[in-house]
Amino acid sequence: MKTDFLIIGSGIAGLRGAIELSQYGKVLIVTKDRSFESSSSYAQGGIAVVTGEDDTFESHIEDTLKAGSGLCKKQTVKVLVEEGPALVKQIIEWGVKFDKSNGKYLVGLEGAHSRRRILHFRDSTGEEIVRVLREKAIENPNISKLPKHFIVDLIITDGVCTGAVLLNENSGEIFPVFAKATILATGGAGHVYSRTSNPAGATGDGFAIAYRGGAVLSDMEFVQFHPTSFSLNNAPSFLITEALRGEGAVLRNLKKRRFMSNYHSLGELAPRDELSRAIIHEMGKTHADYVFLDATRIKQTVLKERFPTAYKACMQYGIDITKDMIPVSPAAHFMIGGVQTDGWGRTTVTGLFAAGEVASTGVHGANRLASNSLLEGLVFGRRTGLAAAEYANTVRILRERRIKDSDIKIKTVKPDSADDNSTHKNSKTGSIREEIKNTMWKNAGIIRSKNSLEQGIKEIDSLISSYEIQGITRKELETLNMLQTARFIILSALKRKESVGANYREDFPEWSGKVRHTKLKIKK
Repeated sequence: MKTDFLIIGSGIAGLRGAIELSQYGKVLIVTKDRSFESSSSYAQGGIAVVTGEDDTFESHIEDTLKAGSGLCKKQTVKVLVEEGPALVKQIIEWGVKFDKSNGKYLVGLEGAHSRRRILHFRDSTGEEIVRVLREKAIENPNISKLPKHFIVDLIITDGVCTGAVLLNENSGEIFPVFAKATILATGGAGHVYSRTSNPAGATGDGFAIAYRGGAVLSDMEFVQFHPTSFSLNNAPSFLITEALRGEGAVLRNLKKRRFMSNYHSLGELAPRDELSRAIIHEMGKTHADYVFLDATRIKQTVLKERFPTAYKACMQYGIDITKDMIPVSPAAHFMIGGVQTDGWGRTTVTGLFAAGEVASTGVHGANRLASNSLLEGLVFGRRTGLAAAEYANTVRILRERRIKDSDIKIKTVKPDSADDNSTHKNSKTGSIREEIKNTMWKNAGIIRSKNSLEQGIKEIDSLISSYEIQGITRKELETLNMLQTARFIILSALKRKESVGANYREDFPEWSGKVRHTKLKIKK
């Protein structure tokens, strides 16, 4: 197959990039799940953007930089904040709905924001934005979609990305797709942890295939944990939106006492990393698996109308949030680091671009400000599309090329430090995945140390050494990507001998004050 532009992933960044690129040629969107499945659809809280006279670009920039704990790239943050309003206005014109009262948009308050600036559609904002972008993509004759296809690896020719090798999940067929430019928009890696708010497809594929293709990864240690995900035995750890706390919900321990004032001056509206650590400490004090989020003082009509997703989800497990407190605990939520890019989505590999959660633009620094992720998808999805179009205009039209089976090589993900002479054992993929999740949660989670991280790398290397692909299937290739991504996170956390933002080291509890970034690149 050939196309002008190949986009891997269909969240907000991928869709916005596709819409931009459709002006310059044929676009193919590839997804491994059903058509247009993505983490973006699960984003509840809203989109942070300056809209009112009582808010300013300077304020939003300052809040973002402060949340990023000194590691944000200021110019990239400026781009995010200043280009955001026009793009939000554009999607409103395209049909996106945000909540209003008396003709004016309702703006919410979330953790670490100094002002109300969160536009929302009930508590399913991501789904609403994706709905409109999806419809716009479907009706565009220059955009095609290819669901249920898994990316095996990028095609790298003389150091240039010229497309990707795909696996048809239904037939098992493997074939190449050539493109003038390729964009990774694959989302995050929450499922390398035992508790996550992410959909099942968030297995770190984009990080692993970018690394194998020669791209530099940056700041992979910064994994943001959402402090309040549902926590009940035999129930999924679905997100309980931060917007509830913005409207007055409070945290209580098992003794039903509020505790956040003991940890942070902003209480329940503290940055996510500090809130997550406070909850972990409080859980330890009471030997509990959760704390309570108490929203019962919020008006019932507000809870039911503004937060229908949370209300209905909790009711499925017998909890009426208008009367009952919600059991919550932290869960892996967002990859702050990722494939290193500039402000236009260009990676360190010619012809390869990245946007959205898989990319590390530097806009989030060490800790993402709440509700900046949807804005990031819009702004940098568009920018990446423009840059990919400009690049494609400079390359010669690709010649048709026949690919032999022998030309398609599945690269192994065994790291250099793993024992190459180890005896491979047949392992069940499901059990390997559970071991990855448990290892990462225990050793590279919210609170880390040199000992825990070294134990984690030992366990992950052992899994890599013993794992052998029995067949080229999505599940087995995904598991390899999970193993490699888990290793990236631990290696980066070991490199950062300090506590800053989402990386907290018990053995190095202070930040050095130096602005530095961890880098990972495949050894030649």
